[in-house]
Amino acid sequence: MNGAASTSDACVPRLHIVLHQPEIPQNTGNAGRTCLAVGAKLWMVRPLGFQLNEKKLRRAGLDYWTDLDWEVVDSWEILVNRLPARKWCFSKSAERIYTTATFEPGDALVFGSETSGLPGSIRDACPEQALRIPMEPPARSLNLATSVAIAGYEAIRQWNT
Repeated sequence: MNGAASTSDACVPRLHIVLHQPEIPQNTGNAGRTCLAVGAKLWMVRPLGFQLNEKKLRRAGLDYWTDLDWEVVDSWEILVNRLPARKWCFSKSAERIYTTATFEPGDALVFGSETSGLPGSIRDACPEQALRIPMEPPARSLNLATSVAIAGYEAIRQWNT
């Protein structure tokens, strides 16, 4: 394991949030806080645009970081082998709106970097699970942490209704 997990491996998360090559520590810290709130494990795929001990990351995650179940992997291929869950890939270029998906416990919600989004190779590998969060023009994108919260809470909403 390349990162640290603060919860027991015996505790299976009901949701996985994957950040593929995140660049901004505050976004990752805020996404981590959301993961803790919804009972998700946070996965980060290298390279990261920051150091894991960076003050901005910890500040954005507040004092929750020590309670968060998280892990860093060196590549997408390693993640795919370690996390056999169904993966929902979020992209502004996807046709399907995220609210049309039926999320199941154990699913992974995958988000790309703040400047590049998900690589085409990842999006193209699962076209049936490519989702977008609708936006009105002139907005071109949403903040990564905001997108994680929107999608994570939609999964929780579905399970609690």
